[in-house]
Formats: sequence, C-alpha cells, structure tokens
Amino acid sequence: MNTPSSPPGAGRTDGSSLRIGALVPLTRPGWVEAGRHLLAGLELAVREVNDAGGIVGRPLELVVRDTAADPQRAAAAADELARLGVAALAGEYHSVVARAAAARADALGLPFLCSSAVLDALTEQPTEWVARLAPAQSHGWQIYADFLLGVGHSRIAVAVESSVYWGTGARILRDYLAPRGGTVIELDMRGLAPTAVCDELVDIRATALLLLVGHPEPAVSIVKSVRRDRRLAEIMIGAPAGQPEFAEWARLLGDDSAAIPFLRYLPERLSSLGARVETVLRERLGEAPSFVAFEGYDTVAVLADVLRSHGADRARIAASWPRVAVEGTRGQIQFSRTPGISVWQWAWAPIQVVDRDPAEPERFRILHAS
Repeated sequence: MNTPSSPPGAGRTDGSSLRIGALVPLTRPGWVEAGRHLLAGLELAVREVNDAGGIVGRPLELVVRDTAADPQRAAAAADELARLGVAALAGEYHSVVARAAAARADALGLPFLCSSAVLDALTEQPTEWVARLAPAQSHGWQIYADFLLGVGHSRIAVAVESSVYWGTGARILRDYLAPRGGTVIELDMRGLAPTAVCDELVDIRATALLLLVGHPEPAVSIVKSVRRDRRLAEIMIGAPAGQPEFAEWARLLGDDSAAIPFLRYLPERLSSLGARVETVLRERLGEAPSFVAFEGYDTVAVLADVLRSHGADRARIAASWPRVAVEGTRGQIQFSRTPGISVWQWAWAPIQVVDRDPAEPERFRILHAS
C-alpha cells in the first residue's frame, strides 16, 4: 500500500504530488530495525520539504514498499513503482536486495538513489541510472582492516555465512591484509554451531574473530559462546558490517554487546544541520538515530534538490548525478565515477570504527576515523 510521508495539505504545497518510490526492509527476514531507521530519515526529509512548500509548490510523496530482504520482491516493487509513475527510487539497506533493485532500475530507465547498501558491484555493468550514498564495501572494509593492524591483530578468523555480501567481505579483508602481514582464516558457518566456533578459534590461535553473519542469529549466539569461553578471554570480536549499531544488539546481549568494533558512516562532529536532524530523529524513533537514519534523510535531500533543478523527467534526473552538490547531514554530497564501482558514487561518506563502551554500553567510542 502507498505510505505518504505526510498528510494531504501539509505545509504550503498545492497541485499533484511528485512521487518517490522507497524500498525498505520492514519485515523479517529483513533487518527490521535498520529499515525502521532508514524510513524515519526518508519520512522526516519529505515532511520538511513539504513544510517548506514542496517542489515548486508540488508536494513530495513517498510510496513505500517492504522488501523483506528479498531480491525478487525488490525487483517486483521496482516494476510496480515504475508503473505508478514515481520519478525515482530511493532507499534499501541490504546489499543483495539493492543489487536486484538496481538491475531493474537500470533496465527500466528509472533513477535509483541507493541509500545504504555497500556492495561494490551494485550493477553488473556501469550504469547512468543509479547513484549511491553509502561507501563501497571495499573502501570501508579496508579502513576496518587498517584498524585491525593498528591495534595489533594479524591472525584473524572470520565466521562467514554463505552470501555474495559476506563472501565479498571476506575476500576484501584477505586480499588487503595478506600483503601487510595479516592472515585471514575463514570459518564456514554452514557447518559450525556457534559453540563449535570456540574450539576452532583455540585451534587456529586467532587473536580476533569477525562476525560476517546475520543479525540477530547466529551473531548473538556466537558472541555469547565466545564471551563465556575462558580460553578466549583475550580475543577481540569485531563486526565490520555494523550489527552493534542498533539498540536491539544491546538489548539482546547486555554487557556482552560492548567492545565489538564496527563500521559507522558518521563524522566525528555533526554539522548544525546534522545536529538538528539528529534531535528530531531521536524524538521520532524514541532512541538515538543510527547512521542509516541519516542516510535516509540525505537521500531525500539529494532527490529534492535534483527535482527542483531538473523536474521529474527520469532521464534528466539520471543525467544530473554528476552535477549534484548538496549539503547533507554528514557533509557535502557529490557523485563521481570511482574505479571499480559501476554506479555514481559519493566518494566518500565519513567513516568511523566505533564500539559500545564497556562501562556504558549505550555510549559509543570512536576508535578510528577516516
């Protein structure tokens, strides 16, 4: 069903609405908490656009579709939204799902501004129709690898589930660390119970374990098993994909949720715009907004600027990606062609390695920044 971001007549808008299709994981097996934050950011930005008079007097409307982490469902939603006349697609959190949506958007000639998915190969071939706000996986995970080396970890186990995203992450880490003296040992979670991971870690003498697995399971069970094994008291657990970012992580793991470094796409200090948006998002969500909520807000900020300048013609929107210059919540957003990346890319959103403070798991510590 259509989910407008604000009631009819909000702000000073008149005339027919300009529609943006929003792809968001809102039900399991999608990462529902990430979807809720992404949608909150999208909706807040749309509401603010409409409160300020809309797009040349026309209200902006979100037409939301739940992808539920299903690539086929996302592709079907892209087809439906194109038929409904949306000017552009926005959103999606899961990389494999965003890849399916990007392929359909490219085939349909429908502009797609991907908010949050990081897989480098978002499309098989270079496309003019797709742009992305989130940093590419190779860029962020290499920064994470630098952090590991900097804190003395060179023998690293990765608990890996079978998917393009997790497999690509393992390869990025292995290829980057090997020439720098690091060793990556993969633990195939298709054949290992969380409790058996502990024995493997002891046998291979790893000093760090990275969780390249789904949330909440098996990630939560692996953390609990490792934390309770006295043989592994000194091992560092890490989660480059960002599982500890959301409040559910702390609720499920309590004190065990802390001291697990992960990637977060926020600056060390938010701008005045970012700080204002953070305050409003905190009120709407009832908790601290994740970087995913800011990605949602910035997505609409970019699309609103493009619609004001170029109208709702899809070809003109896609042609405008290299001319975008928008002040977002996390810095100046511009798109360029980046080697190895098939879409128009913001190079780069700010990147931090952070963890939850053991003394206060609700508070984040910045361990490394780029």
